[in-house]
Amino acid sequence: MTGSLLFFGILLLSLLVFLIPKPYKYVFTLVLLSTAVILTSAWAVDAYTSEAGLFSAKLPPLSKGIAISADRLSAFFIVVVNITVLTGFLFSRGYLKPWYDRKSAIQFSIHYLSYLWLYFSMIMVVMIRDGVSFLIMWEIMALTSFLLVIFDAEDRNIMKTGISYLIQMHAGMFFILAAFLIVYKATGEMSFDALGRYFREHGNISLFLLFFAGFGIKAGFIPLHTWLPEAHPAAPSHVSGVMSGVMIKMGIYGIIRVLLNLQDDLMAAGIFILAISLLSGLLGVMMAIVQHDLKRLLAYHSIENIGIIGIGLGVGTIGLASGNGTLYLLGFSGAILHVLNHSLFKSLLFFSAGSVYTVTHTRNMEHLGGLSAKMPWTTSFFLVGSLAICGLPPFNGFISEFLIYIGLFKGLASADLHQSIILISSIVGLSLIGGLAVFCFTKAFGISFLGIPRTSSAGNASEVSRGMILPQLIPVALIILIGMVSVLFIRPVMSILSSSAVQMPVPEQVSPLLRDLTMISITGGIFVLLIAVLLVYRHLHLERRKVTVGPTWGCGYTAGTHRQQYTATSFAYNYNHLAKPVIQTSKHMDDIPEEELFPGKRSFHTKSDDPFKKYLVDIPVEWLSSALKKLAVMQTGKIQHYILYAFVFILVIMILTFFNII
Repeated sequence: MTGSLLFFGILLLSLLVFLIPKPYKYVFTLVLLSTAVILTSAWAVDAYTSEAGLFSAKLPPLSKGIAISADRLSAFFIVVVNITVLTGFLFSRGYLKPWYDRKSAIQFSIHYLSYLWLYFSMIMVVMIRDGVSFLIMWEIMALTSFLLVIFDAEDRNIMKTGISYLIQMHAGMFFILAAFLIVYKATGEMSFDALGRYFREHGNISLFLLFFAGFGIKAGFIPLHTWLPEAHPAAPSHVSGVMSGVMIKMGIYGIIRVLLNLQDDLMAAGIFILAISLLSGLLGVMMAIVQHDLKRLLAYHSIENIGIIGIGLGVGTIGLASGNGTLYLLGFSGAILHVLNHSLFKSLLFFSAGSVYTVTHTRNMEHLGGLSAKMPWTTSFFLVGSLAICGLPPFNGFISEFLIYIGLFKGLASADLHQSIILISSIVGLSLIGGLAVFCFTKAFGISFLGIPRTSSAGNASEVSRGMILPQLIPVALIILIGMVSVLFIRPVMSILSSSAVQMPVPEQVSPLLRDLTMISITGGIFVLLIAVLLVYRHLHLERRKVTVGPTWGCGYTAGTHRQQYTATSFAYNYNHLAKPVIQTSKHMDDIPEEELFPGKRSFHTKSDDPFKKYLVDIPVEWLSSALKKLAVMQTGKIQHYILYAFVFILVIMILTFFNII
């Protein structure tokens, strides 16, 4: 009870940020946030260590209180939220420094309050079972994240992006509300706890699809993703890291919570999730490759990684439907662990992109290059995040994807023909996603950080402040730790499934798998240690010798300027040609007529349209906007016309009433 009172006290104290002098607002918010992180982390530890695997309390001030509880699944998400939100806020101090003189005290107060309440709402989302309270917190999460996205609202495009984001978040909320109302009508209870009872007495797939639509919009599954590539680049980088790292995972949490209550139609649900996840993973990484904006590229990779998580969930659900414990355990374990892994390397990548933007004032990769010599720390962080997101050992992304791969291969041994086709297709799709991710981040890292600077802003770049560097060491350390001692993290994830409502025997293959992962970790440790030894030897060897610096052999030719380097466009030229039917790349340039003997300066750029955004959002919105503009002819500004409209409306109502039409 003391903890819940303290948590409620922190909520009230957060409102005082408007009264705190501007120089102390950050410190005040940091103290509140740190206290809440420590408190909720203690709740998570309590849920994990208790025999029942459950922590519960009541949140004042209402007479009955708001019931909050955390099982091991909720506890896991609490830890994920705490790590990324705290790291993001530590990073924000240095990132927001250039805005300090441009923004007023009230604007910083709104930003810090929104950040705190976004954190509170995400914690409550994973701890509340009651449907009404859950939807209130879901709405608070949407509103606070909207305020964070439009931090630089003076930019009209950012404001439009924020409004579009808010509209789509409300659309998702209405799907969830409709699903809860159906549960309430059938069971008399509007909560997650009533789902099991509803699914036992009614068909499962229709209600599951309704929940999936609502949670899928938040998660960013294709074709429900159209807000994500716009909102993430518009938001400040620390907010982008939190939104991509943990906020979109609230949709994954909701889907997992519903899945673990399904009683029937499991095979149909599993195949549906697998299909839409493969589409999300493939199209997400395909669209990422053609982006020039570094943060937009990372945003599309969030869709790709949501697809990877969904593949694990789909595989696990198919295993649940067929009684295949190996598929169930490894599929769900890989998906849940990837939630943590993605929160670490994606937040790290967004923070690094924010560091680049801070010193160069651009996110366009075509205007970067040569940053490795100017920003060694940022370069190292981005490289670690790139290797991790590509699923390469010895980093954390490899571990979660390895679990999903092993589940797929081991599931083939006991699968029938139809399941074998599904599993093999998933293996091929996941492999293709991984290969394209390597290609994409080779481009992102190479074009942005290697070579020579393409512009003066990149050439004059320097490393960011220590206050922006130190917070990024937290995800870097965890990325390496999970990759090196993965068993310590996999066991708690598997305990989530063992304590869930689904009771399936633990397959015999799990113990050998954990031993294999231990050997992988040992091998990775030896590899890292060997590299460290070689670097130390190189340093000691060169210390006693005179080192001369000169150009390397360039195969008979050495590029003189940045114009001879690969650009982001030319690097992916062949890929653009092959994938054009899907990503719809178009070229924009002024033609040179035959009579122009001395051509003037020309510009050339390419553009790739997201087909789902184009046909599901842009075209319908343009049509509706055009229709509304035509109706604007009625706005004459003459009062007699407005009186006439009211008179006609009343007349129509009287006629319809007379004929009993209404």
